[in-house]
Amino acid sequence: MPAADPTAIRNVALVGHRGAGKTALTEALLFESGVTNRLGTIDAGSTVSDGDEDEHSRQMSLTASICHLSWQGAKLNLIDTPGDAGFIADSLAALRVVDAALVLLNGVAGVEVHTGRHWRRCADLGLPRLICISMLDRERADFDAAVSAAREQLSPACVPITIPIGQEADLGGVIDLLRQQAYAAPDGEREGDPTELGADDADRVAAAREQLVEAIVETDEELMERYLEGEEIGEDELLAALRGAVGAGEIFPVVCGAATQNIGTRAVLDLIAAASPSPADRPPAVETDGPAAFIFKTVADAFAGRISVFRVFAGELAGDTTLINGRSGAKERLGQLLVLQGRDPEQVDALGQGDIGAVSKLKDTTTGDLLLAPGETASVEPIAFPEPVMSFAVVPRSKGDEEKVTGSLRRLAEEDPTLVIRRDEQTGEQLLAGMSQVHVEVAVGRLKRRFGVEVDLHQPRVPYLETIRKEARARARYKKQTGGRGQFGDCEIVIEPRDGFEGYEFLDEIVGGVIPQGFRPAVDKGIQEAMRSGGLAGSPVKGVRVRLVDGQHHSVDSSEMAFKIAGSLAWKDAYAKANPALLEPIMWLAVTVPDDAVGGVNGDLNSRRGRLLGMEPAGGTTSIQAEVPLAELLTYSQSLTSLTGGRGDYTMTFLRYEEVPAHEAQKVIAQSRQEEQGE
Repeated sequence: MPAADPTAIRNVALVGHRGAGKTALTEALLFESGVTNRLGTIDAGSTVSDGDEDEHSRQMSLTASICHLSWQGAKLNLIDTPGDAGFIADSLAALRVVDAALVLLNGVAGVEVHTGRHWRRCADLGLPRLICISMLDRERADFDAAVSAAREQLSPACVPITIPIGQEADLGGVIDLLRQQAYAAPDGEREGDPTELGADDADRVAAAREQLVEAIVETDEELMERYLEGEEIGEDELLAALRGAVGAGEIFPVVCGAATQNIGTRAVLDLIAAASPSPADRPPAVETDGPAAFIFKTVADAFAGRISVFRVFAGELAGDTTLINGRSGAKERLGQLLVLQGRDPEQVDALGQGDIGAVSKLKDTTTGDLLLAPGETASVEPIAFPEPVMSFAVVPRSKGDEEKVTGSLRRLAEEDPTLVIRRDEQTGEQLLAGMSQVHVEVAVGRLKRRFGVEVDLHQPRVPYLETIRKEARARARYKKQTGGRGQFGDCEIVIEPRDGFEGYEFLDEIVGGVIPQGFRPAVDKGIQEAMRSGGLAGSPVKGVRVRLVDGQHHSVDSSEMAFKIAGSLAWKDAYAKANPALLEPIMWLAVTVPDDAVGGVNGDLNSRRGRLLGMEPAGGTTSIQAEVPLAELLTYSQSLTSLTGGRGDYTMTFLRYEEVPAHEAQKVIAQSRQEEQGE
């Protein structure tokens, strides 16, 4: 199969809120174009794009699925992206490799929280957008209300291209305003050829078409002049102007339908083929003389190994080719090239500029890497994945599985960059962090299903620290006589708090050689070892300056070990006198919620010892910024879901350590001592 011409390719990501109908529409597009011979359903788990077992059980997309079809001489590469905020990584990556986004609006709910976020991301990337108002066969579905919400919350330039015939259970098809044709509900079959408009629709169609034509000609000065002079503008000219306006972000055309009944599907295909830009219409991502491929998705498979999904950013790519990883400089030999139809790969000989494909078993390539022809240099802006917000301690159910669990989790993290596996050096726990509790639970399910290992999840320990509030002095002597050579070390230290609860500093202020130079580092070492576990909650101690001011030695019995022990004893004595305090990590929290949930969310943050910093309203949602102790955020995801009905999300980053209030510190210290006694 020869490579497709870039002018004939349409790369489109389907984005929107969870439950907006992206997967159902993808299935309808494949069915209507003849790729499949039946209309799969989410309920039956028979769709092409939701192929994982966990997607079937949860009835939601968890990863981006790539499909392709042919329509009106164009190759359409469709990326069905997850709508849940916990699985945002694939959506962000998909937007980097498409030339347009098809934004799905639920005909009942209108513009939902994550829809608005996707819209703004597309705007930041300069991506043209098409809109599909879906699920118009549902009870309380309202096309006009959804269009009004889109114009108010997304852009006034949202203009219907099709309008529905009937509504809710009586939805009977759609009308193409540009071509002035109707597509009747196909009753489970493909839509077939358009029909003439009914007399009852004439006035409504005329008014809607006039709005559409005016919106199009306003983007083209020559057409506008002819239109104002009363000239009839032809369909081909309107389509050409529409395509230019879509590419320039001057018009966001709106189509509608009900994908589960295959209503309005042909109009969606027509719009994508006719109005969305091709790779040739968009600025090149890189400019090289040879082929360049950008890896935007990695699939980890226990049997097939790593599958790398890419877009050809430049040139034509053939199988059995050697490219260079622009990040690592490593050579990568590409074997058989593939195109994906959901989870099913198809072999191809070559892929042209702008096309999307896959290759298996690359050795040193991960998501975000750019592969280049030998001798070429180029770079792309990295994909800005958000930091994970929820961590769990991971404990293998079977002893001896620790290494297998870690290795398998790292394989999953290659597939999803918003999954992070790390060991907390302070608590010793293996932590798995993700974007939500469901996100982490799905990863654990895949761990068992793909790699055969099981783990339990627990709330992680908060990495508390300890520090001192005032200066203190102590002297300690370690003396031991065993009959032969003994042990003797004597040191006096002064400890002082450092600004910002940060760091450790050791100052050697010995005068006159009372402690020989060779033994002084041992005092420092003993102190640092003792600081690993403070006297309050057993947490590491930070923010201290130690001055070694005096001591004694014995010409025979002194040793490094003796001075190390003496330093440790002196530290413990001084620390107890220095008014020690417990420190906790403070996080910067950004929460985005619907406007009607702001009061409840703010009240909840106050109850978590949060300090509100500000609020920023934007299109029906409000972003709340606050500083909150990490200890109060371990269960925040569940609470936010409850407060917002699943319509809110958040990000958080570490800010600093602060002293724990006295009453809270007493609880932490008591719990720590109880755990020690339990051990």
